[in-house]
Order: sequence, then structure tokens, then C-alpha cells
Amino acid sequence: MQDVLTKATADGVRIYALCTTNLVREAAKRHGCSHLASAALGRAMNGALLLAATMKDGERISLRLKGDGPLGDVVADAEGNHVRGYVENPNAFLPLRDDGKLDVGGGIGQGNIIVTRYLQNAEPFTGYCELADGEIASDLTKYLYVSEQTPSSVALGVLVNKEGEVEAAGGFFIQAMPGCSDEVLAKLEENVNRTPYITQLLEIGFTPERVIGILGRDLDVDIKETIPVEFKCRCSREGIFNALSRLDKKSLEELAQDEVTEAHCQFCNSTYTFEQKEIQELLAQK
Repeated sequence: MQDVLTKATADGVRIYALCTTNLVREAAKRHGCSHLASAALGRAMNGALLLAATMKDGERISLRLKGDGPLGDVVADAEGNHVRGYVENPNAFLPLRDDGKLDVGGGIGQGNIIVTRYLQNAEPFTGYCELADGEIASDLTKYLYVSEQTPSSVALGVLVNKEGEVEAAGGFFIQAMPGCSDEVLAKLEENVNRTPYITQLLEIGFTPERVIGILGRDLDVDIKETIPVEFKCRCSREGIFNALSRLDKKSLEELAQDEVTEAHCQFCNSTYTFEQKEIQELLAQK
């Protein structure tokens, strides 16, 4: 199944759903993630994509889960249909929970969720609140209610097999718009409670559009659009070279002593190398 995000409305409610199996698999492989880290990273990237879908073109959102668990910080950054992310400790491991599921909440631990919205023609807005349980979906739901006063329902899932391969990943996001009736909200709550886990639906071939149909059953669902989503980092060799050019003279003098200078991107785990003569050229320009 392709990685896509579908947007819809239903009787004064915004419903988004997405499938991200391929991009989460790519991110997990890039970072060499353990089973636990794959699940946490995938959930965070899903959440970032769903929040980014509520924003205007050219606006970006950064999501950071900062807890005291063995995973360390879990970070995702999304703009439009592109997302990237990383886990501070991608090799972290914990035993499965009693119900046989990966203990993402234990991996993140107690701490805060921090959300920064990078808006057009405005200063970035950062909000935060304490983590609900570290499971990411409930943390986002709590954040949206406490920090942004927007009652929402968020579901995020990543299915990882015994070999550590990501078999299914996705999520959905429901948010009431002004004027939505209590009857519609009650119906949605009933529908959500009757809906299987998102990964179960994706694993058997349900598209995001079909998932929205289940969530919005008995409501007037209007599918707005379906767009492809992908793992994509904004870093580049040229961009990092430009950043190096802005270093002060003393820093460049130190780098120019090495035969090779390496720069590493946390978000995509790429490493860029620069020859000594390239750094010397920057130094000469100073």
C-alpha cells in the first residue's frame, strides 16, 4: 500500500487518516532502530504529519517527546507531506508489556511533550504539557486539549514483527470544528471505541479513506483529498556547506587543520564530508 494521507470532514468535524508503512520502515532502517525505537519513532512521525496537515503550505511543525526513559528524546519534524525524525537512543530495549505489546510508554518515561509550530509571517509558537503516559497518541491528545484548547482524538500505531521489520504504520486524527453538535461528538466517540487498532486495519489492506469511512459511519463524510507522504530530510551538502561558511574565523581555522571535516544530520543519519581545501577556501573568504 502506498503511503498517503486522506483528509475529510463529517458534520462539523475534521477527520484525517494516513498510512506510513514504507516511510516508517525507511526511517527505522536509516537509524538502525530497535523494535521499541521503531514503534516510538513511527508514532511520532505519524503524529507530526497529522498535525502538519492542519497547517498552511510552507508552515512546519516540530514534535519532541522529552522523557526520562531509555529512548531519550523522540523527535519528529513535518512540513506538508514530508516528515523526518530520530530517536536519541535507537538501540533502547524493554521487555514487552503484559499484553504482549511494545512498551513505548516505558521507553519514553515521564516528562514533557513540546510542540513548535513554524508559521508564515509570524514568530514560531511553542507549547508544551506533561506527558500523559508516553504512548504518544494520548500525549498528543492531552497536549491539544491543554495547551491549544482543541478537543481532539488521536490514534497512532506501528506494527513491528519479531525480526524488527515494520509491517504496518499509520494513524488518524479527529478534531471538532466550531459549531459541531454534541450529538455528532457522541457518535464519533462511539465509532472510535468500536474501531479496531489502526495497524490491524492497515495490515489487512484498509486504505486511509476506508478507515475514515469507519470512523465517520452514520455521518455525512466528505472526502477532501488524498496526498502522498514520504520520509524526506531538508539537509543537503550545499546547505551544510553554507552553514559552515557562516562560522567565525577561529572555528574555520580549527576545522582547516583536519584533512576531512564531517557533518552529521541527526534527522536522516546522513554524513557529509568536506575536503581540507574546501574549508581553506571558506577561511580565505573571511
